Formats: sequence, C-alpha cells, structure tokens
Amino acid sequence: MLKDLITKNRSYRRFEQNVHISKETLLELVELARLSSSAANLQPLKYVLSYSQDQNEKIFPYLRWAGYLPDWNGPIEGEKPSAYIIMVHDQSISKNPFWDHGIASQSIMLGAVEKGYGGCMFGAFDKEGLTKELQLPEHLDILMVLALGKPIEEVVLEPIDETGSIKYYRDENKVHHVPKRSLEEMIISASINTP
Repeated sequence: MLKDLITKNRSYRRFEQNVHISKETLLELVELARLSSSAANLQPLKYVLSYSQDQNEKIFPYLRWAGYLPDWNGPIEGEKPSAYIIMVHDQSISKNPFWDHGIASQSIMLGAVEKGYGGCMFGAFDKEGLTKELQLPEHLDILMVLALGKPIEEVVLEPIDETGSIKYYRDENKVHHVPKRSLEEMIISASINTP
C-alpha cells in the first residue's frame, strides 16, 4: 500500500554499511525517476551513481547530516551509507529544473523503501567541493545528494507536543523522533458560493 511506503520513507541517517547496494539496483531506482513527471517534459536531470566504498568515502565528507542535531557529525564507521545517487541539473537542457528534483527524489526513495532500503535526501552539502571532487563540467549543477543503505535506526512519527516544536530529536536509546502536524491543522477550508 502506498501509505505504508510513504510512512516508512523517513530520513534515515544510520545504516548497515556492510550491506552492499549494487549498480543494478541504483539503475532500477533511477529508472523510477526517469519515468516520473517532468516540467514541460524537458527531463533535465542527470545522475552520478556511487556504490563502491572508495567512491562513497570521497562523497561522505561533503554532506551536512542533521541540522537539528548540532552535536552529531554524522554516522560513524560501520553506519555510513552503502550508496549515493547524486542528482544534477543539466543546464544545457533547461535553465530551471522547476520541481523535477522533488518528484524524482520521492520516486527514488519510495523505490528504495520497497526494496528494503532507506535513505536521506541532502540539500545541505558543500556543492563547490563535491562538484570538484566529482570533476563535473560547469553546465551540471548538483541539486541533491541521496544517501542510501539498509537502515539500522528506528524512526517514530509523533504528534507535535504542546511546545509546538517541529525539531526532530534522538532519545537516550537512539530512537529518532519526528514531530508531525495533524491533518486537521493542514487543511484550510474554503466555501465557494455557487449560483
């Protein structure tokens, strides 16, 4: 059921690093993105795949792992991602990616969850450094980095408490808690007068 996949599709930040994700699996996930909608059907997204430990180690230092967890610098050795999909905008095709990277990322992540994996979508990363590391030409602009692996952390969705804080946090057992607004809070009712 789609709701189950969406509920399981959390921002996981700790993985079983020794669980390998193959190039074929990454290609299957990018295929989901390829088949997804694209603004004006321009299809300007391209992808860099990383599935070897050596390449993964080169990408890892450029990522900013958890803004709401300032004392945590990211996963330790043994808990790092097994693979990455780096999403780039080919500016020779279009000047604006519009919303394509959001649609494509969700498609990839839902596909990963369906296969028993999980991941984290990064918009916070050292773009200049990673671009140089990957030796990308000037017309390819990195939009997002998707870190993938077999999650080892438990993520719990819960209602926002009386403080109103939306900040995720970890408890003493390393359970990751994610406050979510209620459905009622998200709906704006409007009545339309009809003749």
